[in-house]
Formats: sequence, structure tokens, C-alpha cells
Amino acid sequence: MRVLLIEDDPLIGTAIQQALKDASYSIDWTKDGLSGLASAQIEDYSLILLDLGLPKKNGFEILSTLREENSKTPVIIITAQDAIEDKIKGLDLGADDFLVKPFSIDELLARTRAVTRRNQGAASSILSNGELTLDNATGELTKGEDTFNLSAREFALLRLLLIKPGRILSKSELEEQIYGWNEEIASNAVEVIIHELRKKLGKDAIKNVRGLGWMVKK
Repeated sequence: MRVLLIEDDPLIGTAIQQALKDASYSIDWTKDGLSGLASAQIEDYSLILLDLGLPKKNGFEILSTLREENSKTPVIIITAQDAIEDKIKGLDLGADDFLVKPFSIDELLARTRAVTRRNQGAASSILSNGELTLDNATGELTKGEDTFNLSAREFALLRLLLIKPGRILSKSELEEQIYGWNEEIASNAVEVIIHELRKKLGKDAIKNVRGLGWMVKK
């Protein structure tokens, strides 16, 4: 999943960026409101983490603009502004959650999972097609009685496929959600990840639909 972080504090931004990468998210980070809004309008994100006190354009303005443009991308406000009026305003403008700094990285990750889960219409952190079961909270993958360790990229790719079993995702769609800005992508990167997953799970675990992409069965 691809996340946009709009945060001007370098220490907080670096900590969040690393934590999300460690949790197998692809993350793009902008440090002012204008570039943050532009990125949100151009790119396809699963979630936006939005500070309020930003240079050039504040978070309320960004959120208001996105919702006026009918953007459905979930937004979690992360801010040091703890007045109840700010929280009410943010939620009324269309934020999905509101987190006051300083906060625990573990809490941010839990809220990230919860908001993206709700947006996908899922009640649980467990993704499954009946054969493969992936726990978003722990990163654990099981097939039957077997448990598998996955790399960050393997986890990210399989999570995308298991969100909607039976849906075909193209190579470009997978690349867009797995990799962030400035990350070099080899021409066969997705194929290599899928090859490694099939070695672990069996060649029928992920099906290739020639000319279209990949899927896991319903």
C-alpha cells in the first residue's frame, strides 16, 4: 500500500517514514502544503498522513480542497494542535482520524491499519482467500498448518492481492503501490517477487492472467 506523508518536521517525518517502510508500506513524503496537495491530487494513495501546521498551505486547506474535489482517500490528521475545536473541524472537513503529537509509532500503525481496513470494507486485520491467510497486524502468513516468513516486498504484494481475491492487478498497479518515489524499480521486479512467493507457497498460489496481471483465487 502506498501512503503520502505531509509533514514539515524532519525528525517526526523521518521516524514515520522508517516505521511505515518497516511495516511494508510504500511511503512518499512531502514537507510543505502546496507540494503535498499536488501529490495527493496526482497520485493514487491508500492513505494520507496530514500535519496541520504546514508551510505554504495548512492541513485544513488541503483536506478541504481534497474533499471538495470528491477525493475518497482516507486521511489521518497528525498534529500538535490539541484543541477540541481543531479536532472537530478536522473531522467535519472529512478526516478519518485525528492523532495528537507526541504519539506512539505503534499507535500510528494501528490507526493506519484500522483506517485502511475500514476504507476497504473489512472488519478484521486478517486477509484471507480461504487458502492463504495474512495478518496485517503481525505480518504472519499461513497456508494450512504452515507459517511463512515474508520479505517486506513479498508481504506488500501479497497484501494487495488478498485485499480483493479474484481481482486482477496489473504490473504497473503493483509497482505503483509497492514502490515509492526515488526507488529504482528493475524491469522484472514484480516477476521476481512473485517467483519467490511461488517458491514458498506453491506455483498455483498466485495466478498469472496473460496480458493482464496477477491474482489470487477467491
